[in-house]
Amino acid sequence: MKKRSAGGFDRTDLDRLIEEITVDAYGEEEQLWAFRQAFEDKVDVPCEGSVIGEPVTVIGFDYDGNERRGLTAKCRRQDGAEYVVAAADVLLPPGTVGARYLAAYRKWIGLAPASSSSAGAIAMVVLSVGRNTARCRLLGSDKSVTLRDNRNWDLVPGEIATVRVHKQWTYAGTCLSGEIESRRLDAVALGLVPLRLEERGPWDPAQEYWGDEGVPIEKWAKAIIRRGPRPGYEMEQVLPGLDLEDPFSDSIGKAVDCRDSGDMPEARRMLMDLCQTDLRCLDAHAHLGIFLFDARPADAIRHYEVGVRIAELSFPRGFDGVLSWGWIDNRPFLRCLHGYGLCLWRLGRFEEAQRVFDRMLWLNPGDNQGVRFLIDDVRAKVRWENCSSR
Repeated sequence: MKKRSAGGFDRTDLDRLIEEITVDAYGEEEQLWAFRQAFEDKVDVPCEGSVIGEPVTVIGFDYDGNERRGLTAKCRRQDGAEYVVAAADVLLPPGTVGARYLAAYRKWIGLAPASSSSAGAIAMVVLSVGRNTARCRLLGSDKSVTLRDNRNWDLVPGEIATVRVHKQWTYAGTCLSGEIESRRLDAVALGLVPLRLEERGPWDPAQEYWGDEGVPIEKWAKAIIRRGPRPGYEMEQVLPGLDLEDPFSDSIGKAVDCRDSGDMPEARRMLMDLCQTDLRCLDAHAHLGIFLFDARPADAIRHYEVGVRIAELSFPRGFDGVLSWGWIDNRPFLRCLHGYGLCLWRLGRFEEAQRVFDRMLWLNPGDNQGVRFLIDDVRAKVRWENCSSR
């Protein structure tokens, strides 16, 4: 008896088809191009299909060279709007050549063939999280959806959630309900434009204050001084809705005021709105972490890390510049990094916390956040609750 996958395809047949498509391709990049060519040669488009239960016309399949994104499919909705999704999220009619090639592609990337009963699990970028809903964007697409699930509280803006869709309907946009199967952080896959790094001239340790004369220079500072001058940068800060001529337009400040007055739900909503508008608003991620830090560090760390990973998209390989606190647009990233390191420490992840604090001293040798007073305790693996210097 032939073994069949969950999608009703013969597994041996899919293996043969994958071998046929990739026989002369070496490495993932060449194999993706091979799949792209196979779809162009064998799959007739336009053709009918569906994405998360919504009927669409598939206009074509493509590969743009982004290995993380993989194959894409350009789709047209019934209202005429066109958008691009990951090819793995498309369902084609059973028994068609296209369905067979999609099943082979999904198997090649490690996914089970999609079935008409479930349409498979789909990946979506979390943009904002409310009490009962989460606003998301299909991974590799500009299409936004509203997700309803009783586990929405366990999602964080900037993470990628894998959801098995149970129901789809239209009410002021596309709405879904389903089961959240997993979540992950992959900043590169978010498809964001990196924040700009503006040059601010060289940073020279000879011009810095390292303590009073006759007082030994601390060990952490000696290596930084020996390294000598380094280029200084200021990171672009994204703050949607900010009007430099209106001091009351700062949504971060408003959120903090709401928190301080006891209205935490409204404070959280403001920060979530900023994330939904632009996930590159690092200060929103930082303050979502700050609001949770005292009571729930295991949740706070996820917000901080999202901000850190998004900021890191801006750094070229081997980045050795300085991001001084004095250049104020660097502060959202430094807040994220500081909160991330503190959470690692609180959670007993000492080696990781030490690496973060060492990095902070190199990025901002002025150490306005006081990492130098903590790092020795972290190296000694003194538990957070037992530390008197914090």
